[in-house]
Amino acid sequence: MSTVEERRAEGISALPCIELAGHRVSRLILGNNPISGVSHYSAELSNDMEDYFTMENAKALLRRAEEMGITAFQGRSDRWILHILREYRNEGGSMKFFCQTATEMSDLRANMRLAAKAGAVAIYHHGTETDNYWAEGRIEEVGELMKTARDLGVAVGIGSHKPEVIEYVEEKGWDVDFYMTSFYNVYRHMKGRKLSYIITGVVTEDCFEDEDRERMCRTILGVSKPCLAFKILGAGRNSSTPERTEKAFRYAFEHIKKSDAVVVGMYPNHRDQVAENVGLLMKYGRL
Repeated sequence: MSTVEERRAEGISALPCIELAGHRVSRLILGNNPISGVSHYSAELSNDMEDYFTMENAKALLRRAEEMGITAFQGRSDRWILHILREYRNEGGSMKFFCQTATEMSDLRANMRLAAKAGAVAIYHHGTETDNYWAEGRIEEVGELMKTARDLGVAVGIGSHKPEVIEYVEEKGWDVDFYMTSFYNVYRHMKGRKLSYIITGVVTEDCFEDEDRERMCRTILGVSKPCLAFKILGAGRNSSTPERTEKAFRYAFEHIKKSDAVVVGMYPNHRDQVAENVGLLMKYGRL
């Protein structure tokens, strides 16, 4: 066994995991946003992320996460991410792929079929678009759409920034396996239909208020299905210092269920954020 394989085996055995629809998943999942240049912070940072994440640097991040024992990657089902995954897997990578629908695709059912073909073990409806459907009184259409994912034999999820959406889906007993739950409702003060930076190319002034985090955590604790909590670092706002990062991780694991995990985007241009975040998982996320 090579040194890399030894480290990988040691990491996988050491990290706390959850069970999700038949899959054993580390409680820390690698997030997509930095790889796609989505900072939710500033145009300058988004631009820097896009410059940094060449194909080689993106694959290097996935390999580092896997070496440290992270077993899943949450990513969009767009051509850029699927291309990265293809090369990563062709070179021996094996992290599970938790797929977010790509709202810009004209046919989301075809998009889900493409994701399943690319090896996705789970597909969830993009939170921003879920919230658009909710605001437009069309939320039931999301449930119908996600029946395609069920037919594909993958785990099915619903993403949202709004606790009331998660509570509604839970109350109605939709056929889903998990929820993607944002600690922050970044669009709460925006009017009209919300669109991702990937679609518009425009960085908006997002909203990060701690009362949203507290509200979503109450919802997470109240629903029966596993939740994958994201934006726990407030898109970098809660990680300006090591102390703030540690505080944010501690808050997250103290306010979600033992059956839940966190999704964290990582931008290792200056520091080994993968190792740092795994260390915080081991400190606060043990079951």
